Amino acid sequence: MSSSRSRLNKLLFPAASDTWLTLLRLGLGTEVTLYCLSLHRDWLQLFRSNGNGIISRDLSEAVLSAQSRFVPRLGWLVQVGGEMGLSEDAIIRTIWLLLLCAGCFLLIGFFSRCAAVAAWFLHLCAIESGNLMTYGMDNFTTIGLFYLMLAPLPDRYALDYRKAKCPRKNHCLLGLFKRILQLHLCLIYFFSGLAKSIGFGWWNGTSIWCSLTSPPYNTIPVSVLASLAPLLPVLGIGVWALEIGYPIFIWLRKTRRMWFLAIIAMHMAIALTMGLYLFAFVMIVLNLAAFGPDILPFLNKVKLREMPAMLQAANQT
Repeated sequence: MSSSRSRLNKLLFPAASDTWLTLLRLGLGTEVTLYCLSLHRDWLQLFRSNGNGIISRDLSEAVLSAQSRFVPRLGWLVQVGGEMGLSEDAIIRTIWLLLLCAGCFLLIGFFSRCAAVAAWFLHLCAIESGNLMTYGMDNFTTIGLFYLMLAPLPDRYALDYRKAKCPRKNHCLLGLFKRILQLHLCLIYFFSGLAKSIGFGWWNGTSIWCSLTSPPYNTIPVSVLASLAPLLPVLGIGVWALEIGYPIFIWLRKTRRMWFLAIIAMHMAIALTMGLYLFAFVMIVLNLAAFGPDILPFLNKVKLREMPAMLQAANQT
């Protein structure tokens, strides 16, 4: 019983420094900031109601209400602001500004907890009110912000940590949240690979062809893709193998570095060939936070002697 309990504790509460938390905070702060800056010209047009925007926020929120009435949305904030005498445009601009400030605060680690909660809530409201135009980047950013706002902030590189006189870190909780993030990524990649194995699109290369030639992702000329057509089935099978094998080979000592670097390279290729820079960036951030400090030693600057003695022993065994 004691041996089983020890193994369970080592699985759920591994020894961990807060380097992964620093990577997650900096990465998501950058992601949220770039997200706001990339949409600053179209923010009003995206989220105005009554069909005055690029999409009707009323339609998006009506679809959302049919699924659940408890999911946060911009309509709640607009309604509260309207009761205070504020116009819809002023409220939507204020939401953009608050989200931008939350991203900047995360970058410097100032009011880290409040900034993480505000970024998660405001970002979730925005993507749910514009759910007809969202894609994977929005969902993964929300997932990352959810873990960040629950994790034991601040990390040692945050401004909040430097302001505190005697900050105390709970290394058990750091290991727990890191482990949950790792397992979550394993599930994401496994089911993504499982979905790709259904049908023939990823086996004969047609899925990659459609992805690279469909606007607005057609950054590579069709003539170049046509010359590389024999390689598309190989690329499709390679992507499938990377994703479905992720939950296994990312844990094995002999293959984890190779698999980790291959996943990073895959997301960089997605950014360069399809222009999905924010999507690729957030996936790289999540991978770096979850596995980077363990696989790339130079990322982990915190010495083991700074951890409690019990965690040192657990890590050595």
